[in-house]
Amino acid sequence: MTTSSLRDIDAAVRACAAADVVVNLAGAPVAGKRWTPEYKDLIRTSRTILPHQLIDRLAQTPDKPKAYVSASAVGYYGTSETTTFTESSAPGNDFLAQTAIAWEAEAERARAAGMRVAIVRTGIVLGLDGGALAQLLPIFKLGGGGNVASGEQWYSWIHIDDQIGIYLDAIDRYDGVLNATAPTPVKNKEFTRALAAAVHRPAFLPVPEFALQLLFGEGASVITKGQRVLPEATLASGYTFRYPEIDGALRALVG
Repeated sequence: MTTSSLRDIDAAVRACAAADVVVNLAGAPVAGKRWTPEYKDLIRTSRTILPHQLIDRLAQTPDKPKAYVSASAVGYYGTSETTTFTESSAPGNDFLAQTAIAWEAEAERARAAGMRVAIVRTGIVLGLDGGALAQLLPIFKLGGGGNVASGEQWYSWIHIDDQIGIYLDAIDRYDGVLNATAPTPVKNKEFTRALAAAVHRPAFLPVPEFALQLLFGEGASVITKGQRVLPEATLASGYTFRYPEIDGALRALVG
């Protein structure tokens, strides 16, 4: 396996041309940032312009990869407290949804170049090396955890081991869209309860929505809003989740 950065497009093309499968995980971080106009532009262009250039170059390569696997996100579906989304659901119309639409459209261009295309729409990844859990864990261990905003927003989460497993399936054989989310999404208040139980601490210090908006501006929506996403196509493909329930996933990580 070879890794490369799209910031050096020539090196990326050389690395990809020598591979059987390209896995594109490029993209500026979405969560934990204040969305200035400049940063929103970076979120979008890092997912569209550089992949566009890569696929254009690969299309001209005689011995091109057989498959192209692209990251995407459940933000594709927009946000809702009442709707359930699957891989066949229509996209939303907010900033993250429009970004994901453009992101996936660039990935689909690889199909015209003769490559199999798989797109992995990922939810909240639970792992200890980064992401939401790594940021929350020290707070919860000190007993400072609590619901975020209303606590009613859906968290479509996935254990890091299952995310890797789904990517391996996409690399080996899948064509189309897969949701990388556990089959049992939970609301923020349920996630809070499960994490507090896993670290044996109380969780009664809520984080008000206005505080997050002051800190992150429009970017607070990543934390205060959500979507209930089910991995319908992922399950139909035969993938078996190692961690389908939030309590077991968190115990495995931090218990």
